Amino acid sequence: MPLTRRALLRGPRLEPTLSALATMIAARGHEEALAAGAAPVPANADAIRISGNENPLGPGPRALEAVIAALEQSGRYPFNSHPGGSDLTAAIAERFDADPEQIVVGAGSSEILRNAVRVFAGGGRHVLTADPSYGSPVTESTKLGYTCLQVPVDSELRLDLDAMASRARGAGFVYLCNPNNPTATIHLPAAIENFIAAIRRAAPEALILVDEAYHDYVTDPGHRSMIPLALSEPNVVVARTFSKAYGMAGLRLGFGIGHRDAIETLRRYKLSANANVLAIAAGVASLRDPGHIERERERNREARTFTRAFFDKAGYRSTESQTNFLFVELRRPAKGFRDACGKRNVVVGRDFPPMEKTHCRISIGTMEEMRRACDVFAEVLDIAATDAAGGVQ
Repeated sequence: MPLTRRALLRGPRLEPTLSALATMIAARGHEEALAAGAAPVPANADAIRISGNENPLGPGPRALEAVIAALEQSGRYPFNSHPGGSDLTAAIAERFDADPEQIVVGAGSSEILRNAVRVFAGGGRHVLTADPSYGSPVTESTKLGYTCLQVPVDSELRLDLDAMASRARGAGFVYLCNPNNPTATIHLPAAIENFIAAIRRAAPEALILVDEAYHDYVTDPGHRSMIPLALSEPNVVVARTFSKAYGMAGLRLGFGIGHRDAIETLRRYKLSANANVLAIAAGVASLRDPGHIERERERNREARTFTRAFFDKAGYRSTESQTNFLFVELRRPAKGFRDACGKRNVVVGRDFPPMEKTHCRISIGTMEEMRRACDVFAEVLDIAATDAAGGVQ
């Protein structure tokens, strides 16, 4: 029987079809391999892939149903489809109480970050970021020959906001990842607001981009998004992605939201029709399904707590994560640990200089995956089974 939309949606075939589709859209494990210059991990690899910070379950059911329904629109450009690009922008605007003119859509948030570096830095204006932090601004500035200043995180592996502000004079682009990747740490609103004010004084022409890729995983009650500030403050943009909690890493969808002037500038450099019709449909449906994000946050919190408790019990320190990954101080090179886990079918994070000799990033999978992974971690770290399991519920 030919695979049609009606066949996909009919009766008992829906659930297994959506499950398989979710796995493909999540694209698990590919980020790590690509970043390391290796071939991507096959989608059907028999491994626990907790390396790329993807949502192990993929998109929610409503998003998957929207993808299947949108298959009939695949022959249309995004500006001729329904839902189309303008529908996505309108849904984002409605969700965050903004005007559509204050939003720029990207192929993931990566396009937003890269264009911001290209447009606002250079010509003697440097890029300012933390070290370690998400690497896209560093990679892009290096590619373009721009100066990039990387300020080490502090002793608690938090962004050193005071030190960063002291290096801001002459900056064209300032990047702040909150919660930070790979350290999993967070700064609360007052600290971020004070930092933005300090940057505005030191470098009033610089674009300040707050990357909130992991916002939906935060459980600290004191946290809040900087989107309201960005909507009114000149030269401030918040980047969001559907690749993490929304489970759409393989569909590539993100957006920047902020002051009209900064967004108008970024829009001039975006790739035309950068969001495909399937991603648009899934994005619109996801924004209208807040219950899915709430369930995903709780699922991740439970598995994250379990995994952190395992490492705590075993005597390995990790930061208090507000994300869907841990940054664990293993007191040994990440490569050796990664290779040993890989031989046992558990794929963990790549090197994160300058901490690759002591720390490893471990993404959070399902609870079942993390239980199995912790058994492997105990074997690799030579932890007695009773020590590894004791006290971990």
